[in-house]
Formats: sequence, structure tokens, C-alpha cells
Amino acid sequence: MTAARCSDPRVARIVEAFEALTPADLPRLGDLFAPDAHFKDPFNEVRGVPAIRQVFEHMYVALDSPRFVIHDVVAQGDQCVLTWDFIFRFRRFSRELQTVRGASHLKLDAHGLITAHRDYWDVAEELYEKLPGVGVLMRWLKRRANS
Repeated sequence: MTAARCSDPRVARIVEAFEALTPADLPRLGDLFAPDAHFKDPFNEVRGVPAIRQVFEHMYVALDSPRFVIHDVVAQGDQCVLTWDFIFRFRRFSRELQTVRGASHLKLDAHGLITAHRDYWDVAEELYEKLPGVGVLMRWLKRRANS
């Protein structure tokens, strides 16, 4: 879903910002996140805009051309859930385009700033299976568990 199709203007602004995010936007993350915001994903758990900025800075260092495509938005009151694709290329491994599918649960304050951002996605399926070496082992383990 694009920001234009989201009826809540606070959420539409956030969706638009995440879909257009570039390294040049990182100094302005305080326009999206409350000063003491909490951020958690499968690899990070941080609090505060400077720490959240470091998570995104690392993303741009470790990956080539990362970007978010938001598909669905469910908003009610001061919370919303976004489903998304995260598209990127590994810098050190395969140069093949990768896609991670996930969802974010956001809580907003009265000013529309994000106070809590929790990302949900399957690290094993969406990332580890795509890495050279580790991916072979992960796919083997998955086959063994399903047999």
C-alpha cells in the first residue's frame, strides 16, 4: 500500500518516509521517531533516536541499495501494522536481489511520532537460508524437520 492510499495522515507520512528512505534521510529520523522511542527487530533492541539511527546506518553499510515496499496498512487509534518487503543486495555475498517479507507494529504518540517500532520476520527463512554456506545447512535442517 502506498502512503496515498492510507487514510490516517500520520501513518501515511510514516509509510511515505520509509518507502523513500535513503542515507541522506537518517539525520531526520527524529521527524518520525519520538526522542525515547523503542526499536526492536530480530537483531537489535535499542532506545532513542541516535541508537535507531545507528541501526539504519549499519543497514546502509552492510547492504547494497536497501529499500522498503509497504504493502498493507492496518491502523487503529495510536497503533498500526505495516506489511512490507525489504529489498536489497548483499555487499559481500551474492549480488542477487534479495527480498525479506515482514511486518512492523508501530505505536504513535499524540504528535504522530513513533514511540515503539517492532519488526517481525523469520530470520531463518528470509535471511539465513539465502547466505552461502549457512543457507545450505538451514535448508537441510528445514527438510529434516519437515520429513
